[in-house]
Amino acid sequence: MSKPEEIILIRYCSHCLLPDTKPDLYFDDSGKCAACIAFDERPNIDWSRREKEFSDVLKHYSKLSKSQWDCVVPVSGGKDSTIQVLKILELGFTPLCVISSTCHLSQIGRLNIDNLRQLGVDLIEFSPNPIVRRRLNRIGLETVGDIAWPEHLGIFTIPVKAAVLYKTPLIVWGENSQNEYGGPSGSQENKYLDRNWLEEFGGLLGLRVSDLESVYGFTPKELAMYQYPSKEDLEECQVTGVFMGQYFPWDGMANYFLAQANGFKSFGSPIEGSAVDYENLDNLQHGIHDYFKFLKFGFGRATDLVSINIRRGRLTRAQGLEIVKQRDGKYPDTYLGIELSEILRPLSLSVKDFDEICLRFTNPDIFVRNESGEYLRSGKDLIKVNYDNAD
Repeated sequence: MSKPEEIILIRYCSHCLLPDTKPDLYFDDSGKCAACIAFDERPNIDWSRREKEFSDVLKHYSKLSKSQWDCVVPVSGGKDSTIQVLKILELGFTPLCVISSTCHLSQIGRLNIDNLRQLGVDLIEFSPNPIVRRRLNRIGLETVGDIAWPEHLGIFTIPVKAAVLYKTPLIVWGENSQNEYGGPSGSQENKYLDRNWLEEFGGLLGLRVSDLESVYGFTPKELAMYQYPSKEDLEECQVTGVFMGQYFPWDGMANYFLAQANGFKSFGSPIEGSAVDYENLDNLQHGIHDYFKFLKFGFGRATDLVSINIRRGRLTRAQGLEIVKQRDGKYPDTYLGIELSEILRPLSLSVKDFDEICLRFTNPDIFVRNESGEYLRSGKDLIKVNYDNAD
């Protein structure tokens, strides 16, 4: 009988718990990750000047707007988009809120969308063809291991199309994920979201819309909602997308408390595979998305959230590690209380089909196997990678 394969020890940030398996994550010579480096710079930032700069940006583009709105705000109804809307209103501007409908909307997701509307804004919800979307979900899951591929694409294209359609050039996004969660050196201070950012950081994973026509036989009309506007249309409308998180000290937990005070609803208990009850509440497919992240890279949503709070001094590294060990990488039997089989049904996938796809995307170098070469499991959960380097 052969011996179990030796697994690769993951290198973890010396301050938080982000691993070097995260794509494009930069570490300095001291072993600190890009997200921690960026956070350490926050006390040196003149946030008052940045807030004035943000207000000036809004004033400038509101004059260029040819509609009744000063800017477009992409929203989901979540805590962060609620804060985006509240801040725009607080500064005295009028947003057009744009929703790119999620793949499998939950009940609590609908409640939070309705609550956001009650803040006193105009809101347009674009709902791509659900038959096309289901095909795209399955292609994304089977091809690049991401069921949320079409959702991410829609989130970053539909608000831009709305800005062009309604001639409202400024788009106000939320956080810069490369700053909050770490990315390549030099990407953290980017204040603008454009086509280049979408293609590099927007979750396309190498799968382009053009591939869907040539390889999978979709027609241009079926993919129209997912096409980024032309360079000519963008230039004519002078479209610019900025990250609000580069102008204000972004903090997801603080955002939650303020959003809750304005009617936002949380789930009431930690969400499966996560560490909090107040985010990723809208799409029942989120659990599958987070699980595949774990299978590919050996860390999941709990690691992201714990690391954010370690940086802010709310958790020690040791406390965070215990949470990660308990919460990360949980097999998505349910999400928001809905059974996996029910979530897979619209994609015409069984749980057995799902498990086979999971195995195809499981990183063979970072998970423990037994003497027969099978992955060791505790129930349906893959045993986590060796945490020796994280202690």
